[in-house]
Amino acid sequence: MKHAHTVEQVRAVEGELLAQVPDGTLMARAATGIAAVVIDLLGSVYGRRVRLLVGTGDNGGDALYAGALLARRGCAVDAVLLGAPHAAGLAALQQAGGRIADQRSRRPDVVLDGIVGIGGHPGLRPDAVAALADVDGVPVVAVDVPSGVSVDDGRIDGPHVQAAVTVTLGTHKVAHLVDPAAGACGTVVLVDIGLDPPQADVTALQASDVTDLLPRPSATAHKYTRGVVGIRSGSAQYPGAALLSVAGANCGLVGMVRYDGEVADLVRTVHPEVVGDGQVQAWVVGSGGGAGAAQALAACLEAGVATVIDADALLHVSGPLSPPVILTPHAGELARMLGVERHEIEASQLRYARIAAERFAATVVLKGRHTLTAAPDGRVRVTTTGVPWLATAGAGDVLAGLIGVLAAAGLDPFDAASVGSWLHGAAATMAADGGPVLAHQVAAAIPVAVRTLIAGT
Repeated sequence: MKHAHTVEQVRAVEGELLAQVPDGTLMARAATGIAAVVIDLLGSVYGRRVRLLVGTGDNGGDALYAGALLARRGCAVDAVLLGAPHAAGLAALQQAGGRIADQRSRRPDVVLDGIVGIGGHPGLRPDAVAALADVDGVPVVAVDVPSGVSVDDGRIDGPHVQAAVTVTLGTHKVAHLVDPAAGACGTVVLVDIGLDPPQADVTALQASDVTDLLPRPSATAHKYTRGVVGIRSGSAQYPGAALLSVAGANCGLVGMVRYDGEVADLVRTVHPEVVGDGQVQAWVVGSGGGAGAAQALAACLEAGVATVIDADALLHVSGPLSPPVILTPHAGELARMLGVERHEIEASQLRYARIAAERFAATVVLKGRHTLTAAPDGRVRVTTTGVPWLATAGAGDVLAGLIGVLAAAGLDPFDAASVGSWLHGAAATMAADGGPVLAHQVAAAIPVAVRTLIAGT
């Protein structure tokens, strides 16, 4: 599990470690890791040019010490000082042959962002904005987080660094996982500096976590003990939604898929394994449901089993829900549900996912580039699998069916939703193979993704 910590948590463990190691040890470890990442990005070292953008905090000191290491390796290093620098770090840089940048300084090959540390506020001062403008187009390596983003909630409010690589020190921070800030981080590289951080409320599943959570049949299993999922999706107007929801569910992770809707004959023609209405352990409702979505939702909730509510059925959710419920809105749908504008959701995704989970007493899957799965107790899992090609019609229908399967197989709502989102992204990556992908291809790749995970154990 990848844990994303808050500034307060990081400061606490840093303080504990600083009391145990000699002065300067953590900064030396950080500088060594940062320099190694810059060298890897440059490819060759001697004669290359690196510019440091240095603020007043410890991140500026990390950048200065990293610059000193790079200068000793043959890089031409200069520094733009955006405030009173870390004195010992500046002395180390100058002793190694680095210098203060001036108007004669040549354009660098790489910029090292040490402007603002993790305690900074969103946005940048005009002098920092000007320094970045001078090196526009040059790859930036950010120290800990791209300067100017909001570390604890992933917001962006004003000018900020757009990094090619972010070197995070000791642990991941929320901004590394949660959009829109995560989109400013580029590739995130973790450097171990000896911290032992606690568990975090914001996490990201890794392949090994998903493998451990996958439902697998026992030697004595039969189709009913493996779980049965029901689909109430699609309509005469939107028959494709039914086919895609069923395709996401009909991936082999449960013993039976039932369909109860307007296009049953079409569904059984395409998916002959699917049977009619009956007892289930979880329902999926709403995708392409049209005018019948409200009635279908009421029937699912009355059954008292886990229910995945998607698309048209979300229009009929207005208050706390009593059965185990998973809501799967995109930003526009969540905006309507909460009575705010879409741009507000997109700007503060973590905040609004948590608000919705608490308000509706449900697990909320806020779909996006980094999908957020929020539980009513405040826990959030971020999905980092997937490809941009996954933004395609019908992909959400497939996801709803897949999450329903995992709930029917016995996973609790938070695990079912986050594992389903992870698998959905992994299947899309496999199906896309570097190019475009369609929703039905994602569904077809789910069993392949599952087999790949199992084979890796």
